[in-house]
Amino acid sequence: MMATGIRTNPWGGQRQTRWQQAVDWPLTIAAILFLVAYSITVIGDVDVATADLLRLLILVSWALFPVSYLVEIALADHPWQWVLHHPVNLLFVLLPLLRPLRLLRVVAHSNVFQQSAGTAFRARVLVYLAGAATLVTYIAALAVLEAERATPDANITSFGDSFWWAAVTITTVGYGDFTPVTLRGRTIATALMLGGVAVLGVLTATLSSWIVQRVSELEDRHK
Repeated sequence: MMATGIRTNPWGGQRQTRWQQAVDWPLTIAAILFLVAYSITVIGDVDVATADLLRLLILVSWALFPVSYLVEIALADHPWQWVLHHPVNLLFVLLPLLRPLRLLRVVAHSNVFQQSAGTAFRARVLVYLAGAATLVTYIAALAVLEAERATPDANITSFGDSFWWAAVTITTVGYGDFTPVTLRGRTIATALMLGGVAVLGVLTATLSSWIVQRVSELEDRHK
């Protein structure tokens, strides 16, 4: 969590909390660098020297997360309980492309959302879900393009095609004009479809709840 929102938990303890506060911004910056370097590697047309530099940057920024994760476990008062209660931390280690989602916390904890408890909670959920849907769509487009474009019978060969495919897939529209043909591409597609149903379902429910609350508040004011 961000330094402004970190609280000592019963499994992590104060030492772990101080470590999280110290590395939070460096890890967030590393997540941004990872995404930028990966994007250029997939989309850009770079020379060999630049490609090697980008691969080194990807490797270094990736390595920071498992190292930090292991340190968090070592500093936790109750390591296994902390691991079980913080699956997102492990998810960031296993799936590096999801790490830019850390940026959403900066927006979610801004003063814009410091309102009543219920309203602030819904606003933060909306920020997380909308931001997550956008980032996951972009990330899936990159991953599928990397997996597909070298295959002879692939029809996803440009970033425009892959982004369109990712957008219609996560929204469950599924026109079928572009489809992955590799095992890796289809695995990404399956994860994106499942994630799209979950994210859009929760996003719609949260937005509906927020609208109902606002309408109720307006009605109460005019009574």
